[in-house]
Amino acid sequence: MRILSALILTCVAFAGSALGADARPNIVWLSCEDISPHIGCFGDKHAITPSIDQLAAEGVRYTNTFTTAGVCAPCRSGIITGLYQTSLGSQHMRCTATLPDEIKPFPIYLREAGYYCTNNSKQDYQFKTPKGTWDESSSKAHWRSRPDKSQPFFSVFNFTGCHESGIASKGKYESVTKVLTPEQRQDPEKLELPPYYPDTPVVREDWKRNYELITAMDHWAGNLIQQLKEDGLYEDTIIMFWSDHGVGLPRAKRWLYDSGTHIPLVVRIPEKFRVDGQGVPGEVNDQLVSSIDFGPTVLALAGAQVPGTMQGQAFLGKDITPRDYVYGARDRMDERYDIIRMVRDKQFKYIRNYEPLKAFYQYINTAEKGATMRELRRLHESGQLSAEAELFFSDTKPVEELYDCDADPHEVNNLAADPKYADVLKRLRTAHRQWVLDTRDTGLIPEPILVHRSKEVGSEYAVLRQAGGDEYNKRLAMVATLASEGESALPQLIQSMKDEDDAIRYWAATGIGNIGKPAKEDAAGIVKGALDDESSAVRTAAARAMCRMGLPEDALPVLVKEMTTGEQWERLQAAIVLDEIDEQARPVLEEMKQGLKYQKGFNSDGKYRVRVTNRALNELNGTDNSVP
Repeated sequence: MRILSALILTCVAFAGSALGADARPNIVWLSCEDISPHIGCFGDKHAITPSIDQLAAEGVRYTNTFTTAGVCAPCRSGIITGLYQTSLGSQHMRCTATLPDEIKPFPIYLREAGYYCTNNSKQDYQFKTPKGTWDESSSKAHWRSRPDKSQPFFSVFNFTGCHESGIASKGKYESVTKVLTPEQRQDPEKLELPPYYPDTPVVREDWKRNYELITAMDHWAGNLIQQLKEDGLYEDTIIMFWSDHGVGLPRAKRWLYDSGTHIPLVVRIPEKFRVDGQGVPGEVNDQLVSSIDFGPTVLALAGAQVPGTMQGQAFLGKDITPRDYVYGARDRMDERYDIIRMVRDKQFKYIRNYEPLKAFYQYINTAEKGATMRELRRLHESGQLSAEAELFFSDTKPVEELYDCDADPHEVNNLAADPKYADVLKRLRTAHRQWVLDTRDTGLIPEPILVHRSKEVGSEYAVLRQAGGDEYNKRLAMVATLASEGESALPQLIQSMKDEDDAIRYWAATGIGNIGKPAKEDAAGIVKGALDDESSAVRTAAARAMCRMGLPEDALPVLVKEMTTGEQWERLQAAIVLDEIDEQARPVLEEMKQGLKYQKGFNSDGKYRVRVTNRALNELNGTDNSVP
């Protein structure tokens, strides 16, 4: 009898485990590029998106979903790992980070749990994709390719048609939108423009293209949803629709404003997979969701364990904990550095500009090719922009920005100096500073120094996780903050110039340069000495400081040397300073032409230095030469 009972229990247990495996959901991601929530179900009256609207009617629409960056590759590195790009060291656009052994793309864990995982087809993770991440990653990857049709699957499909290039290129726009019917075309005169754009036919054409590309995306999404239905898998599959960041236009893509980081997210969960009242059809959910939460959520829905190394958190499944904040970062965008951080709750957004002396609209080659950006520059030069649009041509930025996103959804009214919001400012500033420490923000280490240190310890992720890392991180965060605190910070910055750490010295020199001529009497001597520093990044920061103190003579030869020797990011930093100092660079104009040479072995043959140098020479010579 005991043997029979044991046998029965064993059979029941086996049946239960088999049932559990069979009952696991399939999961499909419908991801797209460069769109904000210009979707009908998100309340946009101009959007024509019947497929996504229907998905939302059968699922849940999330209204507070934000990406960790306003640009694709850094954000996608975070999505696939569940970690902030600033922790991974993948924050700079078009860098190549190294993943440590303990960090894995989350599909690896899904595959270990028995899922068939496909990606069609964009990766763009800014690190080498580890072997075993996908069963298949190609333009043909599909759940239909799995050998065992009973195996649960996770399939990612990426729509690239609404990328900013679809707006900028007439040919791509026409090709992508050829599926639209005449009724699905937009009348540009009826569309509503943000207040920071000029109301001209050129801008309205770009805005129209954005909407029509989104409608083309909706066709694509509807086709994939129909394939699930045809395969009899619709009620066995959780569908997540999302974008990798906001609309591909100026002051949106690449930026940390909602226009660049607020994205649509819709999740449809078949009834049999719903837990804790989640997934009710037609529900609108306002919980804060970060793009680094997508991976942990998939793991939770699949019944797989979420690794403790992940910084994202599941927003669906059992025992979820709602977020208080979402965070974002901007670092190098192609050829231009601008270290900016963001923290947001449901109502307020705080932005910290670590390089406030850099203009909002730095000249970025790719962005400048867009019609709206060209129109903005044209009207700026003729003095015809509105105050909201002209603001972003300021030569400098405020150190801190604070916005009430409910009352001011376009984020044009900075409340940081308003005493009524002092408590909010303090709370969000504190949250930002704690995030820098908790996540070990590698973006505060200059890129050339970060690359060097990563080679010593194996990865960028490991740089701030060495012995004594917590204390060092506090010192780094402090001096990076002091660099934009003004003259009151000068004594501490001078003292930090003597630090044994080159990243600390870099920020000290940067801060002295930010103060400029008022720092000359006390700091010129120690800064001049730093022109011979062992670190290229420090030498370049010191040269910049000398120029800003009105002492360019000794600095210019250093900048030319740094621009023409050393590693690629060292050269880029020096070229940027030569561009920023304008007329002070004229004595070395001929030497600067060396920066127009491409360099084999560098990322994209060193095209970023070429772009910056070309811009600097155009401004000095009054020319309009172009480079790729």
